[in-house]
Amino acid sequence: MKKYVMEFIGTFFLVFTIGMSTLAGGDGVIPPLAIGSILMVMIYAGGHISGGHYNPAVTLGVWIRGQCEKKDVLPYMLFQVMGAVIAAGVVLYLLPSVEPQPRNLALVPELVAEFLFTFALVFVVLNSATSKDNSGNSFYGLAIGFTVLAGAFAVGGVASAAFNPAVAVGISIMGMSAWSKIWVYLVANLLGGAVAGAAFRGLAPEAAPAPAPPRLRTNS
Repeated sequence: MKKYVMEFIGTFFLVFTIGMSTLAGGDGVIPPLAIGSILMVMIYAGGHISGGHYNPAVTLGVWIRGQCEKKDVLPYMLFQVMGAVIAAGVVLYLLPSVEPQPRNLALVPELVAEFLFTFALVFVVLNSATSKDNSGNSFYGLAIGFTVLAGAFAVGGVASAAFNPAVAVGISIMGMSAWSKIWVYLVANLLGGAVAGAAFRGLAPEAAPAPAPPRLRTNS
């Protein structure tokens, strides 16, 4: 249960930061910096407990890679979504006068952008935080957080830059994205995570599943 609670906490602060920095802080460089930073620090905070996924697409990729037990996949995703839902509720409570308007984004570019940077995010997670060649490194949280930061800057003009189905639920609750587009994130993000997991297994020297290093162990 400890690892599930950690996934809840990490996803909560990720979505909470997205909502507060975007709705209260506005546009510009601050929201991407805040979002990438909170993801980085929460990964450092919880990586040794749960692996610091905070993202169903990451959990899917880690499972395909072979370092998340099948019995943990759905509970991880459930607690991640729960964290996103509660965080969205807190943001709406703190900012009752804010009325966000969902952006009118072109469908195909958004699908492509969400897929590509979710792939990049999960691929970076797998290579920086689960590869035995990088075992014990101190940069994995920074690499993962900066991938989200780079993605927000790179494709923020054509996509909501969720790269995370739980985040997609959160921003939909907060009114930052229309519910009618939730499928875009579910399809693009989960597909990106799955393809990244398969790519890692095809490219990494230790393609076969291996025991997880301490910070990514998913057993309580």
